[in-house]
Amino acid sequence: MNGLNQTFVFYLNLLATVAYNPMMDIPTYVSLFRQSSPYIHAHRGKTFVITLSGEALLDDHCASLLADIALLQSLGIHVVLVHGARPQLDQCLLDADLDADFADDRRVTDAVTMALAKQAVGATRLNIEARLSMGLPNSPMHGAKIRVVGGNFIVAKPLGVLNGIDYLYSGEVRRVDSCGIQAQLQLGGIVLISPIGFSPTGEAFNLSYLDVATEVAVALTAEKLICISTARGIFIEGTLQRSLSLPAVSEYLSSPNHVPDLEQALLTAAFRGCHGGVARAHLIGYGEDGALLSELFSRQGSGTLVIQDYSETIRAATIDDIGGILELIQPLENQGTLVKRSRERLETEISQFLVAFHPEGFIIGCAALYPLDASTGELACVATRTEFQARGTASRLLLALEDQARAMSIRNLFVLTTQAAHWFQEKGFLETTPDDLPNDKKSLYNYQRNSRILFKAL
Repeated sequence: MNGLNQTFVFYLNLLATVAYNPMMDIPTYVSLFRQSSPYIHAHRGKTFVITLSGEALLDDHCASLLADIALLQSLGIHVVLVHGARPQLDQCLLDADLDADFADDRRVTDAVTMALAKQAVGATRLNIEARLSMGLPNSPMHGAKIRVVGGNFIVAKPLGVLNGIDYLYSGEVRRVDSCGIQAQLQLGGIVLISPIGFSPTGEAFNLSYLDVATEVAVALTAEKLICISTARGIFIEGTLQRSLSLPAVSEYLSSPNHVPDLEQALLTAAFRGCHGGVARAHLIGYGEDGALLSELFSRQGSGTLVIQDYSETIRAATIDDIGGILELIQPLENQGTLVKRSRERLETEISQFLVAFHPEGFIIGCAALYPLDASTGELACVATRTEFQARGTASRLLLALEDQARAMSIRNLFVLTTQAAHWFQEKGFLETTPDDLPNDKKSLYNYQRNSRILFKAL
């Protein structure tokens, strides 16, 4: 399927979603179309390793979640799907009147448990394949024609004896057949991998699905490792963390405060994946319908992004950034916080702007420096996207503009503001009056707007 057809399929699906949601108005879905376009182009041809916990496969949202995964594949994204089966195996043990045996949150798998694991994993896998094969009219899967491919892609070895405990048929990944997986992805199928691996001697071992997914993502140098589980994301002191760097993950995992077992497992997988070369890891929950698409095709996302380095890039703005700058500043202009700027004005003044560019590919902040005379400049249009405020982005933009001003032999900076006087004062600016403005700027001062004027000597 070529790129044009993939995009067309995506928008048809999105339009169908809107059609079945009469509460969504036209501006809302038009906005959805526009916001998703950059992500469609960015994700096409990339490899995503997606994990589904056993609990996710039992949830009411499972069918729509798998339909969303199929949608990713239809957009030209290479999808490797790794599933878990812990609750399914626990149910098999319960039905057989047997107890689950764990040590250090690892299952001890004896011969009987291994036989039941094959049963649970096999049934779970067949259920996934059946759902990905659905094609009923008026359903999200209609016309998808997804090919699901499996195989002995995982070579395993036994965990052996740890701390005096023999884990028997519990194993770990020894090697991933990355060439085999890549070959199947290039043929256009979804590669489905179960948490069972095989040794060169022909034995089967019960594996952690998160370990399998992490090793596969590293072996493929995947663009994303996406973990879908009970956890909506990582919460620290009750606040959902939208993004975490590897140092922040390491600090959190080593903190003296108790980290819930699931969060610890998810963050460990994300850390290992990113440390091993995976560009980004996403931790999202299955309880919210559409969480996967929201995480991948919107700026706000739905869960927690773990990235090798989530710090933004500050650079000179280009003509291609005008749309992003307008989207950033228009809400502030509507509030009266910033002076309105037309697209035409931005086009002529774009060389005055710096932008903070997020690793995910969008502008999260901007600021401009206008020379007023040989030694004086005006700082203007300082703005940061709401969800990225309080992260120091505006401060870093200010420092970059001050360095730029010094390089231009500008020694005095003015800023006019109605809302952020205290912030600028914290950055070393002092309040002054219109009389201290350069003559050309003084004549343009809007007394009706009554902006406060601040000054800083560099």
